[in-house]
Amino acid sequence: MNLQEFDVWAKNLLGIERFEGIDDSLNGIQIACSDKPIKKMAFAVDASIETARRAKEAGADVLFVHHGLFWGKPLAIKGGHRARIMEFLNSDLGLYACHLPLDAHPELGNNAILAKMLELRDVESFGYYKGVFIGLKGRLDPAISLEEAGARVLPSGDIPRNILPFGPKMINSAAVISGGAAFNAFEAMEQGIDLYVTGEPSHSIYHQVAEAGMHFMAAGHYATEVHGVKAVAEKLSRDTGIPTLFIELRTAL
Repeated sequence: MNLQEFDVWAKNLLGIERFEGIDDSLNGIQIACSDKPIKKMAFAVDASIETARRAKEAGADVLFVHHGLFWGKPLAIKGGHRARIMEFLNSDLGLYACHLPLDAHPELGNNAILAKMLELRDVESFGYYKGVFIGLKGRLDPAISLEEAGARVLPSGDIPRNILPFGPKMINSAAVISGGAAFNAFEAMEQGIDLYVTGEPSHSIYHQVAEAGMHFMAAGHYATEVHGVKAVAEKLSRDTGIPTLFIELRTAL
């Protein structure tokens, strides 16, 4: 399998073309490598000089990321942007990005995995964005405490970036949208959700969350979006036999 063949595999698996015109990310091949078989593929949350270096040092031919280098508008190839691109070109390392399709995928997506980690039941779509749903919601039976919810979302023992503990003592329902989706807390409030989980907080929602009597958990952008790339890596290895590795480069954000 070369990069073009991987592109077909990934687009069929992740439904990337459904998000054309919706997602600011340039989903798919962002930097091509030479036409060679992929002998190893690296996976990471973010494209950066450091992740590219680690991928090449590990013998990878392609780096698959959630956050790529191109975001919906022309960007001059100079400064840090040029340096990042040159790191890939000089190493003949391909770059493949998958943003919203990897948040929303019903099996391999960040939100699907977060919903499983929370042990949500009767899971439904949540988080309407430009004609598609990105997140998920469901009920908790039996109900759990806010502390238990935090332990499920961050089983490594990491501390959430922010918690607004204004909801009920025992949580019966939750909604999740990974990454930077603080303002979807309003949607959760309208639907009477007990706990809303995302990656990043925002000062602008504080008083509304408090007045609505809802818990808000910002578990970390990186921490909530590490799951999808790992799931795709496992899927690729199972389906094709291509060796994969995950590059852990936490941002603590």
